Amino acid sequence: MILLILPPLKFIMYKAVNSGYSFSVSPLLFVFLVFAISSGGKMFGQKSESHEGPWTLQQCVEYALKTSLQLRQTELTSDVNNVNLKQSEAGVLPTFNGFATHTYNDGPTLDPYTNTLANTTVLSQQMGISSGLNLFSGLQKYNSIKQNQFSYLAGKYDIEKSKNDISLNVAQDYLQILFNEELLEVAQNQLDITQKQLDRTQKLYSAGTVAKGSLLDMQATLASDELTLANTQNQLDLSFLAIEQLMNLDSTTGFKLQKPDYDLPLENLLLFTPAQIYSEAVKHFPEVKSAELKLNSAEKGVAAAKGGISPQLSFNASYGTGYSGLPQESYKIIGYNSSGPIISTTTTTDGFLKQYDENANSALGFKLTVPLFNGLQTSSAISKARISMISAEVTVEQTRQVLKKSIQQAYADAGAALKKYMATKKAIDASQESFKYSEQKYNVGALNVFDYNLAKSKLAKAKSDLIQAKYDFLFKSKVLDFYQGKALY
Repeated sequence: MILLILPPLKFIMYKAVNSGYSFSVSPLLFVFLVFAISSGGKMFGQKSESHEGPWTLQQCVEYALKTSLQLRQTELTSDVNNVNLKQSEAGVLPTFNGFATHTYNDGPTLDPYTNTLANTTVLSQQMGISSGLNLFSGLQKYNSIKQNQFSYLAGKYDIEKSKNDISLNVAQDYLQILFNEELLEVAQNQLDITQKQLDRTQKLYSAGTVAKGSLLDMQATLASDELTLANTQNQLDLSFLAIEQLMNLDSTTGFKLQKPDYDLPLENLLLFTPAQIYSEAVKHFPEVKSAELKLNSAEKGVAAAKGGISPQLSFNASYGTGYSGLPQESYKIIGYNSSGPIISTTTTTDGFLKQYDENANSALGFKLTVPLFNGLQTSSAISKARISMISAEVTVEQTRQVLKKSIQQAYADAGAALKKYMATKKAIDASQESFKYSEQKYNVGALNVFDYNLAKSKLAKAKSDLIQAKYDFLFKSKVLDFYQGKALY
């Protein structure tokens, strides 16, 4: 899975200008969202830019997978591996070929059928069939078949990994939109509060109750909140653009996302140890399975290369016939005289069918080839195959180590996230009471603008911290389920 190579690092960081608060979230939160969205039981199919209603994460991922050129390239690589496999399997079958020639020879030519030197234009034809079968070649063909089988299966897992990569990228952009929308809501609420206080301060200033400085300070606060809102809106627009490009949408006009409902899994979060989680994850992660199959393929590659030093035995058979247009002279004694026999010479050319029958020939044979020296080509091939096998062994071990470290990190992060969430949950209650008290004092003139804005900023930061802690805790708890091979949706 893509989570194997991308450890749970925080990837979204928002800072509201002059607001004094920020939050970040890990990309693996998409695991939880996939689970939460799917719990509604809604089915989805092929979507397009004209999709009506809010998009779920499942629908966004599904659409991205259908339009991804990256995934298409991976699938084409798998198709090539499949062709290589079928070709190697067909390599154990006997060969069968036919041939035919139609030739005009002009000039001195030795006719192959009459064994006569001809000095005229002669028409000749040949046709035949031949077959061959490799009986033994050091099991090269067998090992090549197994090598291609493992490569093909590894390619299937590579497709799954590619799907996970795309899903993660979509989830990152999906999450960024959701968080920007929540941040926009917080910024809008802060602006509304400031606007109400500005209206009240304006009335008090008009009545001569407060000084002009208080009014100016509140106007400056409103301007700062408006800037924060504008910056947040810009970030939201950019996040919509990012998912548009990733999903290959023509336009995101009217594009909205469905915000899932969820419950916080406060119990049984760390039920299993990292070692137990790893023992389950190593069984199903595509990266691990692909690496192991590629190692098996490399081992068969070594065996196939070693077959090059073995004697090779093959069987061959052929059948052919032909026709020659060269006239042939025949002699016949028709009588005798004082000088001897009287000979009659006749020049004829036999017909096609007669010559095809008379000139037919067949052959059966075995051929044994013993390699003695070929410029160290076989030795070099074996050495290269062994190096590839060692490299595959290192890749398997490296993949497993990365997986183990990722699980250990996710386990530690989940525990820390739970503690952080519980702490921020307590802090938000205290911040709300503090702001409520400060607002009451400001309304009766017992608190200046500076202290009031400070209390408001602390509340905004506490709300942002709670949002961050909540999602951070949710995704990390679902990551542990993900590593155990539990279904996400």
